[in-house]
Amino acid sequence: MNNLAYNILRARKWRVIILTNIELMEYWIESSDDDYGVMKDLYNSKRYSWCLFVGHLVLEKLIKAIYAKNNPANPYAAKKHDLLYLADKSNIELDDDKKIKLDLITTFNMNARYEDYKKDFYNKCTKEYTDNQLIVIEEVRTWLKTQLM
Repeated sequence: MNNLAYNILRARKWRVIILTNIELMEYWIESSDDDYGVMKDLYNSKRYSWCLFVGHLVLEKLIKAIYAKNNPANPYAAKKHDLLYLADKSNIELDDDKKIKLDLITTFNMNARYEDYKKDFYNKCTKEYTDNQLIVIEEVRTWLKTQLM
C-alpha cells in the first residue's frame, strides 16, 4: 500500500479528513495502479473472473480520479460502480465504442459480486474470453490515463 493510501486509511480511523481534489485524484490513481498489479496477479494465477472484477475497479478508480480533477469544489464522486454513470458525472466525453466497452466492463463488477450471477460469470471467464477483455481494459485504462494529463 502506498504512503498516501496508508495515511488516508490511518486518518479515517481517527477522524474525517478532507482532501483537495488533487490529493484525491492522486489517491485514486495510486489505488488504481495497485489494483492493476492485483489484476495481473489474478490473471497469472488463472482466477479469471476475479481478474476481470478487479479490472473493473482499475477503471472505476481512474474515472473517480478524473471526477476529482474536474470537480475541485466537490471532488468526491458518487459511491457507485456503474462506469457509464461515473464517466457522465465526470464530464468525460465518450464515443459509442467507449460507451459499449464501459457498459460491458461494468457487468464484471456485478457478475463477480452477486451470488446469482457468479457461477455463470465464472464459467464464461475462460482464458480466451479473459484475454480479449483484458485487451479492452488495457485500452480503456490507457485512454483514461491520458484524460488525467
